[in-house]
Amino acid sequence: MARQNLTATRIKPETAELLTMRVLRRERLSPHFARVTIGQDDVEAFTPMGFDQWFRLFIPVAEGSLDRLPNKLNALAYARFLTIAKTSRPVLRNYSVRAYRPDGPDGPELDVDFVLHGSTADGTAGPAATWAQHCRRGDAVAILDEGIGFNPAPGREHFLLVADETGLPAIAGVLAALPRDATGHALIELPDGEDQQPLDAPPGVEVTWLARSRGAAAGQVVLAAAQDTPVPAVPVHGWVVGESAMAVALRRHWVRAGIPKDDVMFCGYWKAR
Repeated sequence: MARQNLTATRIKPETAELLTMRVLRRERLSPHFARVTIGQDDVEAFTPMGFDQWFRLFIPVAEGSLDRLPNKLNALAYARFLTIAKTSRPVLRNYSVRAYRPDGPDGPELDVDFVLHGSTADGTAGPAATWAQHCRRGDAVAILDEGIGFNPAPGREHFLLVADETGLPAIAGVLAALPRDATGHALIELPDGEDQQPLDAPPGVEVTWLARSRGAAAGQVVLAAAQDTPVPAVPVHGWVVGESAMAVALRRHWVRAGIPKDDVMFCGYWKAR
């Protein structure tokens, strides 16, 4: 991850251990999104926390490549992970829980949404996006739960939520977990208008979808819209994730607009080149 204050604000899971699961199904959602549903094996040990719960996802690249993974990913364990030969070292990426269901057809199950950039045909797609489009039922993966970053101070009932496409799964989780009497505004930038998804938002939280205009830098459309959104006089919790420069700039704007630093969670998921 790029610049962020997630480490200071997040709520860690009570227990976090390496969990192996299996692909249950996959589907193409829209031009830039695919969903992989996982479960079985260790899924019963997973504790859903809601909101923007995220985890480390390990995707195997060869037979047995999940066998040497650590139960925790501290600095020492990560250094050891990097010593595994690239031919057998799993792909490691961070993802959010898009949805959790305790009673799926095969037992508890997690939806994981992947942003699709590039093409698998010409090799310009990343390894995780490529896997998401070609994995099969029964394929193994492993996850390490990292908890949630959405941690507003008591009494905060108005929320400003901002994300680009990489933060869509997280913002969807936050909206679904908010109290139904919450108020606020959620702004989401997407590569294409066809990438919109149904969201379970409280009635008092307005959701604005923003399709990125041709040639616009990622995150700049939603940044401009968020900067034009008035900050109300009531106590507000600001939450912004996505492209790093966007997240940093919006956090700076919100603080200048009067939101205390402690009431802003920002995380750069990635950096535009």
